[in-house]
Amino acid sequence: MPHDGDARAAAPGLRAPGNGDSGPSRPTPEPAARERVLAFAGVVLAAVYVRSEDGAELRRVEAAGLEPERYGLAGRVRVSTGSTGSPVTGADDSAAGAGTDQGGPGTDQGGPGTGPGRAETDQGRAGTDPGRPEAAPPARAAGAGGGGSVVVEAYRGGRAVWVRGAVAGGREGGGGVSVPLGALPLGAAGGWLGCLVVVGEAGEGFGSEQREFLERYAEAVAGRLRGEADRSAPSPLLDSALRAMGVGSFALTPGTGLVETDPALLELIGIPEDGFDGKTDTLLSYSVPEDVPALMSVIEPSAQTPGRRELEFRIRRPTGELCWLRLGCRLLKAPDGAPQRVLGVVTAAPVLRRGASDVARIQWLTAALDDATTVRDVSRVVVAALREPLGADRVALAELLEDRLAVTVLDPPAAAAWPELWRSEWRSEWPDAPVGALPTLQAALRDGRMSLWPAGAVLEPGLAGIGPGGLAVLPLPAKSRVAGVCLVGWDAPHEFAPEERALLTATAGLVGQALKRAHAYDAEQELATMLQRSLLPRRLPRLPGGTAVARYLPARRGLQVGGDWYDVIALSEGKVALVIGDVQGHSAGAATIMGQMRTAVRAYAVEGHPPDVVVAHANRLLVGMETDLFATCCYVELDMEEGNALFVRAGHLSPLVRHPDGGTEEIAVEGGLPLGVLAEADFPLTALALAPGSVLALVTDGLVESAELHLDEGMRLVREALAAADPADPGRMADELLGEAGRREDDVALLLLRYDGMRVRPVRAGWVVWRLPDAVMHARRFCARTLRSWDLVAEADTVLLVVSELVTNALVHTQGPVRVDLTLAADRLRVTVSDSSPRSPAKPVVVDWESTGGRGLFLVEALSTAWGSVPVGGGKQVWSEIVVSRPQPEPDPPKEAEPAPRAEPERERQSGWGLGWGISRNRDRNRDRSRDRSRGRGPGRGRSEERGPR
Repeated sequence: MPHDGDARAAAPGLRAPGNGDSGPSRPTPEPAARERVLAFAGVVLAAVYVRSEDGAELRRVEAAGLEPERYGLAGRVRVSTGSTGSPVTGADDSAAGAGTDQGGPGTDQGGPGTGPGRAETDQGRAGTDPGRPEAAPPARAAGAGGGGSVVVEAYRGGRAVWVRGAVAGGREGGGGVSVPLGALPLGAAGGWLGCLVVVGEAGEGFGSEQREFLERYAEAVAGRLRGEADRSAPSPLLDSALRAMGVGSFALTPGTGLVETDPALLELIGIPEDGFDGKTDTLLSYSVPEDVPALMSVIEPSAQTPGRRELEFRIRRPTGELCWLRLGCRLLKAPDGAPQRVLGVVTAAPVLRRGASDVARIQWLTAALDDATTVRDVSRVVVAALREPLGADRVALAELLEDRLAVTVLDPPAAAAWPELWRSEWRSEWPDAPVGALPTLQAALRDGRMSLWPAGAVLEPGLAGIGPGGLAVLPLPAKSRVAGVCLVGWDAPHEFAPEERALLTATAGLVGQALKRAHAYDAEQELATMLQRSLLPRRLPRLPGGTAVARYLPARRGLQVGGDWYDVIALSEGKVALVIGDVQGHSAGAATIMGQMRTAVRAYAVEGHPPDVVVAHANRLLVGMETDLFATCCYVELDMEEGNALFVRAGHLSPLVRHPDGGTEEIAVEGGLPLGVLAEADFPLTALALAPGSVLALVTDGLVESAELHLDEGMRLVREALAAADPADPGRMADELLGEAGRREDDVALLLLRYDGMRVRPVRAGWVVWRLPDAVMHARRFCARTLRSWDLVAEADTVLLVVSELVTNALVHTQGPVRVDLTLAADRLRVTVSDSSPRSPAKPVVVDWESTGGRGLFLVEALSTAWGSVPVGGGKQVWSEIVVSRPQPEPDPPKEAEPAPRAEPERERQSGWGLGWGISRNRDRNRDRSRDRSRGRGPGRGRSEERGPR
């Protein structure tokens, strides 16, 4: 009966390499990944034999599964000329004794129990030709004279040998068991390193799918063996070979909904090991809906389900990448025929070879091109469909753009693998091949027919090096024109069979349509990306006392444009506005409304309106657009000197703040209606003071909400990420808040501001200018007093001249109030004159030498480091910045020793040295000021004022 019970319930561990002796099996609680894979292939025992240093024998260095002695697998097999050894014997009635050594000189005639120092004896040839159908199970050939060895035959012949009914497990004259056997050479022609011997379950043979998988397994084992420094005692090969193949395994019991997997399978799908709950539904959630019915037939098989199945299916990884996987499974049934257990392996589609059927290839290519959206995706599919299945050495795909070929993929990508003409045209990533320099391509593109050039054909230098053994030139038709061309080249001589010609023709038609569709998609996405970038800020301004960073990620569906926006607006007097918003929808219309709203909010903010007025104006603007879309917005005005912030929220998410101690909270901002809903909506203000070291975070709902993530849970996760991030690098903090770049249902905007506080706080003074005949004089006096109090003497004349010109212009050319403000920050003095006119001052084009005016702005420009005009609410501000030098403080002279104060009672010390001294000093100051007034000299009058206005 088939061996499918104890060996899987308690899989034996790996045997230590040696000379044939092995210890008892070590059962494990669950079948290991290797045991599941071997059980899927129908293998109950796998053994690796490695050639000895002298090449005279093969030594068994590793075994997995049941005990080798159970099937007569010896520890050593002699392979030297003139003698053979057989670990397993069998006989074929039609070929018993054929081709065997007859025990000539040097042949050891000992029995199976021969000691480890001697070669095992042959007991008859037990091989069948893998190219012909398997014969019926042969009878045991005990005593047949001599007999060839299956292992030796595979090793010497360099080919896999498969035996359907090898007789093993008994001595001559005793009972034995008939089991399938396979021996696969390890290495390459002229350098065979050993053999992989596999024993199947009794009564079952190795099918074509099993043989194909085991041959791939042998290739992987040989690859690991080549890398061993000491091949006589290599590290474990069987497990490492499976890892190198990228084979994932699973086992499940129908009806339970649970599945056992290994890390390789989870890695193929993209599931972290600690994030898998062991349920089949979780695995199905990653598959494409169209492939779920086929997978369900594997998970829940019926009594009529065949014992073995293979299918290819698609999954979408958490990153959004669409991948093809191939599944092979084996169904184990109970004695009554009911499904009992399913064992299977999963690999990436290229690992297990696709079927050679042309229909299967076209089906696979059609499905793969249907999922390819970009030109680069189409290029990858073409390489996968043509190079490996056809054994080609080079594949090139190029789009036809006017008279040039824009190459989209070259495989292999190294420039040295392509002709010199292509290398000379290498621009950045790929070359641009001129069609005029390639007459063969030019003719093929003009006629639109495939051209096949056999080995030795005379081609122009630009094509000769692509396929010296054969070249296929495939124009890619797309409706009424040719979209591009595909080149497939071989180094060795290649014959184009009729079936292959038909396959290439069908492939070219499919690829041409897909390439045209992908080109249109790429153009659409490029336009959308340019639109999105043009509507968002190209860079954020540098802020005094803080650092702002922003991130935007488009949604991964449809057009990659959306309505999320952000902005950072530098206002006057050390204030900054932070804006984040979201327009309903993910379309070009939403992006257009977003751009209009961002421009409007910026314009209203720069005019100097308070936050609630800015948002109210933007709301009325959106209502007046008569659009069906609405928008949410959060507006913050922050005083960078004091840390005072004013918040306005219009239907948007509340902002988050990270305090200097690492704690986070959601700011309770009173909200209003979304923009565009009601023209007369109110938007209340909320005030909050930020401490230096705080981080303010404004987000959109795409970051915190999705179909699988509730809004409250998303906000909690963002708060935790904000608390764990390092505020020293706001850019990295923003990247950590975005998390993994997985599938996004909505676009995401994120704006962070780290408030550091002003290291040097500006000093300010202001004066309201009255419209009097001597108004300019009073403005100059105010500025002179202020400059003296700030110890700014050297540049006083320059500053007073600039003040005179700006105040005079404001009084002459505007109506309404005028105000002068002085701001000192570090070594910069800023003079600002505000008036009620929105018009910016303009310098005259021509100033005649006889003119009595028109030179004021020229003087301001010449005396200022920088100057300009900015609009504010109710008018404008004309400003000028002047670099000033502040006097260095003189060192204090050494203090003389003072006599110790006389001890006095507490009452006397308070009345005499305390308050009384301060009052008398203030009286002296008041007396001096009164004396100055009586002499006609003002308290702030100095040298500059005595000169009078200029």
